[in-house]
This record gives sequence, structure tokens and C-alpha cells, in this order.
Amino acid sequence: MAADNPARPVVEPAPRTDMVDLHALYTAHWRYLVRLAVLLVDDVSSAEDVVQDAFVALHKRSGSLRDPDAALAYLRASVVNLSRSVLRRRQVVRKHLRVAEPEATAGADSDVLLRDEHRAALAAVKALPRHQREVLILRYWSGLSEREIAAALGISAGSVKSAASRGLAALHRVLGGGPG
Repeated sequence: MAADNPARPVVEPAPRTDMVDLHALYTAHWRYLVRLAVLLVDDVSSAEDVVQDAFVALHKRSGSLRDPDAALAYLRASVVNLSRSVLRRRQVVRKHLRVAEPEATAGADSDVLLRDEHRAALAAVKALPRHQREVLILRYWSGLSEREIAAALGISAGSVKSAASRGLAALHRVLGGGPG
């Protein structure tokens, strides 16, 4: 006996509303992320590569993100981690080749754009230990909260407070001339 079953209608899946809009993220945050990376790696070309790699990594994971609203935080953490990798690779190259990397040449208008105190402040920040430098950049340049910084760097909020305090004290000693 053959059963007469009417064909079941094909149900199209509803479009996912929890997908990450990479184009919108890229358009809205690319410049900010490159600036963040430049502060960490001190090189525009490497910073752009870091941000591009962060977006590629997000694209690969975008379907598995539990919270698409956390995509910017994911990108920020990726930029920090990829910047660390760039700096580690530079150290390895310098160590093994014993050749100093040529300094990047500043543009002709860089003196006009940055006053002496800005250059001194940037130099002082760059001289800080990596952990303190990252915390201060994320806190004061990116405007992140202690909780957001802790998530981006994978450390506790107490470590963020400690690194910020030590970093600010060091900057005060260098720039302010006082004991900190």
C-alpha cells in the first residue's frame, strides 16, 4: 500500500538577526582601531596590518559569536594581542640578526602637528613597560572602563588599577619632575 503524502512545503530559514555586520563595524571603527594599533606598535603600516588581521579573524568567527554586540570588544582585544605579536616578532628579528630596524621617517609636517610636549609625552608613554603602556592607552586614549580593559587584556580589574597607577606615577616622574 502506498501512502499518499502531500509534499511538505519547504520552509526557508529566517534571516539571522544576531549576525555581525562587518561592513558597518569596519566603516565605523577602522580608523579608531588603526590609531590604537599605532600607539602600540609605533608603525602605521604594521598597525593597518594588525587591524586587517583582526577583522579577518572576526570574519572567521562571526557566525560563532555568542554576542554580536561584543564584536568591537573582540576586535579591540585582537588588536592588542596582534600588536603584541608584532612586537615579539620584531624583538626576535633584532635579536637574531643583530641589526637595528631603521627608524621610520616622520613627515615634513610632523613638527608642526606635534608640539614638543606632545612628543615628550608620547616618548614617555612608549618608554613604559608594555603592560602599563597598554592599560594607559586603552584607558585614556580609548576611554575604556577598567572592566573593558581587563577583558581586552585578559587580566583582572585589580591588575588594571595597579598598572594604571604605576604607569601614571612613572609618567609624572618623567614629565612632571616630581617623585610621583
